[in-house]
Amino acid sequence: MGLSTHVLDTMHGKPAVGMSVALYHNGADGLQCMKKFVLDQDGRNPEGLLINHDELTLGTYRLVFDVAAYFKSRGVDLPEPNFLNQVTLDFGVAQPEQHYHVPLLVSPWSYSTYRGS
Repeated sequence: MGLSTHVLDTMHGKPAVGMSVALYHNGADGLQCMKKFVLDQDGRNPEGLLINHDELTLGTYRLVFDVAAYFKSRGVDLPEPNFLNQVTLDFGVAQPEQHYHVPLLVSPWSYSTYRGS
């Protein structure tokens, strides 16, 4: 089933087009960057799944969303230092045969996430 993400800009009520995201795996050699990408017009990875179902493994992962740069690029007047810079989500994959969807709902001042389907 694999791993996916989706980001919604709750300030503007639309997908976070153009936000930079990085995916890491925390393995035996420590934290390793698996990929970096920019969200498409739907607020998703333009290549689809972040990790295909046959490559998703048991373990811990990290998604890093470049929130401040995204909102600054949209012309939002953020204070210095801004409240949120990067949002880091650490999560575990206990059942790699299942689909793991990690959405982010974000504004310059708040965020939430959950395990989606």
